[in-house]
Amino acid sequence: MDKIYIIGAGPGDPDLITVKGLRLLQEADVVLYTDSLVNEDLIAKAKPEAEILKSAGMDLKEMVDIMVDRVRQGKMVARVHTGDPAVFGAIMEQIALLKKEGVGYEVIPGVSSVFASAAAIGAELTIPELTQTLILTRAEGRTPVPELEKLKDLAAHHCTLALFLSATLVKKVVGDLLEAGWSEDTPVAVVQRATWPDQLIVRTTIANLEQDMRAHGIRSHAMILAGWALDPDIHSNEEYRSKLYDKEFTHRFRRGVKPS
Repeated sequence: MDKIYIIGAGPGDPDLITVKGLRLLQEADVVLYTDSLVNEDLIAKAKPEAEILKSAGMDLKEMVDIMVDRVRQGKMVARVHTGDPAVFGAIMEQIALLKKEGVGYEVIPGVSSVFASAAAIGAELTIPELTQTLILTRAEGRTPVPELEKLKDLAAHHCTLALFLSATLVKKVVGDLLEAGWSEDTPVAVVQRATWPDQLIVRTTIANLEQDMRAHGIRSHAMILAGWALDPDIHSNEEYRSKLYDKEFTHRFRRGVKPS
């Protein structure tokens, strides 16, 4: 079956594409990429004779028609998305139309901005005895969210939150978190354009989130991470330690040694 490759380009740094993703990009005859988000330095790694097409100005039908046309010409097509295609990647509507045309697809995962942001601040988002859950979501704006996925209801779990597409909705975010019982001094980290040369990191709290984002002019391309796992001093608190490397903890690969 003819198929296209949907490739996660990673968050911005062109080195943060997978080995498989880069190989397919370099083999492709046609590269259709989200030019508003994907690093041009990565696209420059395509072979010189490849047809390079920017998708930011196209609608859904235009994009799919081009991909179907090129595949039917016997060409290898790479559709390059930012981050990981599975998270707010808007790929399902493309796939639905490709299926109607009888064109297959293969998704190549990429590094999501949520994990690139965590790496940028040196954070572990799941801390033993503190939080073992990470919720990836967004605040409700022009696009509604399902009734059971309102931010204030998700925040009631008091676990780590990663908020995509929410930089212009900070007032609502703060209100929802406070309504869910979060403390005003809960740590928040905002990473704008994670892994790009102009990456910006702002560490703040729920109480100061809105004013700090305004002071830095952050209104787009920002990941908001919130929760006590984001405490910059969490590393020094010995109360929160994984059992995995505890010398007294027995697991499949190592027998623990009890204190004498």
